[in-house]
Amino acid sequence: MSEVPPIHPLDRPIWSALTTRQRDLAEGGAEARRFPVAIAPFADMADMSPNSFAALGALLSGPDIAVLFTPDPVPVPPEFKVLLAETGEQMIGTPAEFSLPGVEIVTLGAADVPAMMALTEMTKPGPFSARTHELGTFLGIRDGGELVAMTGERMKPGNHTEMTAVCVHPDHRGRGYAQALLSAVGRQIVARGEIPFLHVFTSNVSAIALYRRQGMEIRRRLHITVLQKQG
Repeated sequence: MSEVPPIHPLDRPIWSALTTRQRDLAEGGAEARRFPVAIAPFADMADMSPNSFAALGALLSGPDIAVLFTPDPVPVPPEFKVLLAETGEQMIGTPAEFSLPGVEIVTLGAADVPAMMALTEMTKPGPFSARTHELGTFLGIRDGGELVAMTGERMKPGNHTEMTAVCVHPDHRGRGYAQALLSAVGRQIVARGEIPFLHVFTSNVSAIALYRRQGMEIRRRLHITVLQKQG
């Protein structure tokens, strides 16, 4: 009888992150875990059993949502409503080196949160909350004092680190800012001996093309499901 191969940490990146390098942030227990609401809406379960769904429901209150990244579609029980069910591509690899002479890349911190929130609200790169920046280093580019581009680190499953919030103000696109920031964030991840990866909706063909040009490859497709408790 052949052995079942172990699940790769990136097949369940949220669960892997919340049970390895980011377990100290995890709310929940053995059956369901999530990041604190002020950090990120990501959650996952040990399996898709009724007990695990019950444990997930116990973590949610009021308008809370749970964003799941899973290898297979989620069989949602009736006590939850589905706010979104789409697919995303998980891409892996070190972005190619890319620099912009004369453009300064700065490290962002707590004082930059209002500007970071405003930029992500405008560009919609994915969930970004008041404490998301605590998950890792975020780098940005300013123009005339205004934050016009940024990228940072988010989930950290196993020896992998996710690049996230790749966003550029609409008035500043086409200048190579996203490539420069991806390159800078990717280099700092690799310097720590970790492997960069990211997620992008399957429908976002322009972003996928950008990441491919940067030397990243699609590792696998994941199901992105956003749940909220009924009633």
